[in-house]
Amino acid sequence: MMSWQIKKFSDLTIDELYAILQVRFNVFVLEQQCLYAEIDGKDQTAYHLFKEQDGEVVAYLRIYRTAAGQAALGRVLVQRQCRGKGIAEELLTKAICFVEEELKEGTIKIQAQEYLIDFYGAFGFVPVSAVYLEDGIPHADMLRIHLS
Repeated sequence: MMSWQIKKFSDLTIDELYAILQVRFNVFVLEQQCLYAEIDGKDQTAYHLFKEQDGEVVAYLRIYRTAAGQAALGRVLVQRQCRGKGIAEELLTKAICFVEEELKEGTIKIQAQEYLIDFYGAFGFVPVSAVYLEDGIPHADMLRIHLS
């Protein structure tokens, strides 16, 4: 059975935190071979949105504020064996709804890997930077502005 959860850092159980860090490491460090500061100090003030299946985190992202105070999504992932099943679309839809309805924010920032620009574009995100290398992977900054 799969279930979605969104929690503040302080509400995560030790097992949930471990599972989140494990899946982030597996996808970004091992699968994408990206060496970077995974533990970056943003988790403690973030909301953590994740989907569990049989006690394993299969999809995840965090919602946090940038240094400028802007709502942002980061560490967006779906485990390889769960890709192509609509889970990424569910994840992003839930995150956008949470930011707009619960946090009352109309603008959301994301640093998108270049190959996902069109995916995020389908959710209203538009590129606001040229493509640049972040930890050896091409990225672009994107914004979604919801006009109410």
